[in-house]
Amino acid sequence: MESAVSKIALVVCTRNRGQRLDPFFEAIKRLDCNFPWELILVDASTDDTGKRLKAFAATFNHPVTIITEMRSGLGLARNCGWRATQAPIIAFTDDDCYPDSNFLNDVAAIFDDPTVGFAGGRILLHDPTDAPITIYEHPTVQIYNARDFIFGGVISGASMAFRRKTLMDIDGFDDHLGAGTPFGCEDVDAELRALAAGWKGKYDPRSVVYHHHGRKPGREVESLIRAYDAGRGAYYIKCILFMPQRWVCLRHWLRGIKQQPFSQTLRESKSALRYFFHQFRVKPNVTY
Repeated sequence: MESAVSKIALVVCTRNRGQRLDPFFEAIKRLDCNFPWELILVDASTDDTGKRLKAFAATFNHPVTIITEMRSGLGLARNCGWRATQAPIIAFTDDDCYPDSNFLNDVAAIFDDPTVGFAGGRILLHDPTDAPITIYEHPTVQIYNARDFIFGGVISGASMAFRRKTLMDIDGFDDHLGAGTPFGCEDVDAELRALAAGWKGKYDPRSVVYHHHGRKPGREVESLIRAYDAGRGAYYIKCILFMPQRWVCLRHWLRGIKQQPFSQTLRESKSALRYFFHQFRVKPNVTY
């Protein structure tokens, strides 16, 4: 089956998780979709992940494309994925997430509104003993209109989708952002640029994924929180430098500085400064 006939493509990026992929494969096999769809796997691994992906693809009853991309950066990997398909809707999740069996149908239904350029849904814990982070459980719809500002963590890479046309309009994700780079905000950056380009965003709790991140309260969680603070600082300064939503972003950041711990402000500020100098060395994606 050619990708051009697929209504939706599910893109998943993975790196060195070969020994933990079986539950993810089982969740993908349980997906119940009412229309043709395809799976695109972007692999940046040095372990046996590649062999496991090929073995899974050989037995899966939907088209699977495996892309090897060893350069660092989740934004770059996501770009490799969506550019490998002609499907009009591109959904994204992560290799430690288990989509609900109706996930693809729910995502497609959200895009029945032709003004929606990107969307996301609920992210719930798979293991209730894991720390309650990297999830979003809001029970009601949230709409983001053109030129609105969007906060990080509302629609994140574990459960997000774009129209292919929207990604083309904004030239995709910023290759210099995301896990594997100093600035982990490739998802919300793309959403902000989609809003700046005139598209509408929608959070819809109908679509659900279960995040199996495996982190328990302690140092690992604290390290992740520090990384999110750094990503937030880069996101804020990029918005202030380049985006029409800069004044809303600046007001929010200044309000946050008054309320949040100094350590968080320091991490955000250091990352913002680092990104400021970084953007003179590379050409960041500011298309909208």
